[in-house]
Amino acid sequence: MAGPLKPNDPNRRDDQNGGDDRKRSPLGFFSIVLWAVMLVFLLNMCRSSVEKATVQEVDYSDFVKWVEAGYVDEIKLESTVYTFSLKENAPPLKELVDEMSGTYGTGALQSIFGPFDRKDLETAASSSIKFQVGPVHHDGFVQWLEANGVEHYGTDPVTQEQQMFSIIVGNVVPILLMVVGLMFLYRYMFKKMGSGGGFGGIGGVGKSNAKVYVEKKTGVTFKDVAGQDEAKESLEEIIDFLHNPGKYTEIGAKLPKGALLVGPPGTGKTLLAKAVAGEANVPFFSISGSDFVEMFVGVGASRVRDLFKEASKMAPCIIFIDEIDTIGKSRDNRMGGNDEREQTLNQLLAELDGFDPGKGVIVLGATNRPEVLDKALLRPGRFDRRITIDRPNLAGRLATLQVHTRKIKLAEDVDLNKIALATAGCVGADLANLVNEAALRAVRKGRRLVTQEDLLASFEFVIAGSEKKNSVLTEFERKLVAYHEVGHAMVAYKQKNAEPVQKITIVPHTEGSLGYTLLMPEEDKTNLRTREELMAKITVSMGGRAAEEVVMNTMTNGASQDIQEATNIARNMVAMYGMSEEFGMMALGSVRNQYLDGGYGLDCAQDTAAVMDKAVKAVLDVCYKDAVEVIRANREDMDKVVAYLLEKETITGGEMVAIIEGRDPALVEGAYTSTHAKPKLSGDQSLGDIEPPAKHVHIVNEPIPMPPPAEGDGEPPEGEGPEPPEQPKE
Repeated sequence: MAGPLKPNDPNRRDDQNGGDDRKRSPLGFFSIVLWAVMLVFLLNMCRSSVEKATVQEVDYSDFVKWVEAGYVDEIKLESTVYTFSLKENAPPLKELVDEMSGTYGTGALQSIFGPFDRKDLETAASSSIKFQVGPVHHDGFVQWLEANGVEHYGTDPVTQEQQMFSIIVGNVVPILLMVVGLMFLYRYMFKKMGSGGGFGGIGGVGKSNAKVYVEKKTGVTFKDVAGQDEAKESLEEIIDFLHNPGKYTEIGAKLPKGALLVGPPGTGKTLLAKAVAGEANVPFFSISGSDFVEMFVGVGASRVRDLFKEASKMAPCIIFIDEIDTIGKSRDNRMGGNDEREQTLNQLLAELDGFDPGKGVIVLGATNRPEVLDKALLRPGRFDRRITIDRPNLAGRLATLQVHTRKIKLAEDVDLNKIALATAGCVGADLANLVNEAALRAVRKGRRLVTQEDLLASFEFVIAGSEKKNSVLTEFERKLVAYHEVGHAMVAYKQKNAEPVQKITIVPHTEGSLGYTLLMPEEDKTNLRTREELMAKITVSMGGRAAEEVVMNTMTNGASQDIQEATNIARNMVAMYGMSEEFGMMALGSVRNQYLDGGYGLDCAQDTAAVMDKAVKAVLDVCYKDAVEVIRANREDMDKVVAYLLEKETITGGEMVAIIEGRDPALVEGAYTSTHAKPKLSGDQSLGDIEPPAKHVHIVNEPIPMPPPAEGDGEPPEGEGPEPPEQPKE
């Protein structure tokens, strides 16, 4: 499994991320010491300021007055200074508290004395505030204190060694600890940021977030990629170059520096890039375009430099930049000269020009918006190869399904060809999700094998969602939905160029539909459709609304999605395909996002756009008229199918055909039988293989003779009695 390089990895260079042997200036150590001294000095200043708030110095004369007045509680000799405290109700203490409250405020006093109420302020101050007076030199000092009720304590004298020790502990030791801590922080930042840049990589701002995979750690090869044979052929040359660079350098050939993978989302661009690294057995750098963009100007350019620097150390390797349109958008006047994206793009262009492709550094980029990329990024010498990874065709979808079902236990009735036909337009990610949903459904049903029904049901789950089991419809609504869906199915069944009907249901689903009609093609029609097929598709979309009006004499909002789909097809026919009489071969629009939503913008005047709308409406009117005619001509058959659908709620296309042809729909086998399927009664014997039961019976219009007389009654008279039966003619 892929993972980042470890410190003891044999493929890791000693000088990676700057290396430990990089020479550092001695000024760096002195700057650390200077910072440590300054920090310790600031801490001591803060401590002294707090001590000043709780220790007050007084004159000796005031001290004498307070002792004789009985304000002093106790006194203690500390080194050469006398420290004493006042009693709680002493007037000097009250004056000091009032002065401190006006100067510092209640919040500051609470931070010094702790939380207190106003009533407890003097009590807290009496136990926290100390007073100091200078040394006293007169006889009878102790007796004088005892006479005035002051408790006194003495201390041992402080030696010079003790004073030096206190200085070392209070100043030198904190400085040493600070120096050690700053050195560890400095080394950590130096290793993490590498060359850095910008703001110096504080907190990893300037660091590249590329995920490095070594040799086969990606775990993906070309065997895991299916449906993209053309793209794999284009990338095999890159793999061969990474394996045998000398074969190309001998003849003087140079491999392109970069290849741009272009295609819709989910087609496997990232998977293909990992497969290239897995086939070539080289490190794989993977980073998204959004990882380069930060709010700080210059950080993205720093990350680009760091990425290419690390890649050059581990060459040969592959750099994969996903969603490169994030940083590679075209530069225009809207982008300022100091824009972060522009600086990142400029640095990327410079790096693509700067490195030597002979070292084996290959850059792969992926995007689904190639139209927004800057022209300088696509010119020869940079991303000079463009590999299109489009939606897979029928063979590609079949191969993709085979890849995703390699580890899935399939039943014998599974036909992946039919699933590939049903999933026209799906990408590799859709097919992987479909197979996984089928496996989950098989587990829910208590089976150990995935059946064909599971795969088709998962396909329906992807397009329509799950069933709404708690949804309740009235009888009128159920009948309306049934005629709407049977209208789609009947028009599709009667249209020559329409796709066969696979399933009809009136069960509400989570995607918002109260029912749906499932059509499945019999052949791949992804890229090429005739005008007749497009008109038939529009007519089928109109079948639901036509049934509502003809049968129920009303209109509902349930046809909104059908109308949108029909309008989009008709608009494309007029604006893009040249299938209208008004404009002929004139293109009225151009594709804007080819690989995303496929939308286009109009390239015509407003008057022309108004005429185009009229042409679109004319196409829709013709198709709607055809749908109404089909509904009216087959009204009786529709009533029969609707009655059966209301009873079963879900029927197949084969059951609908059986009802129309007068057969018993219960004899139709298969949960997914289309209208084009050959009906079967039992086993493998079809209707076409069974002879009519009375095919060899010869019926004659003659009177039935009397039965012969019983034994003993004698022979019948001549000319009477039964005649021999007439032999049937061959």
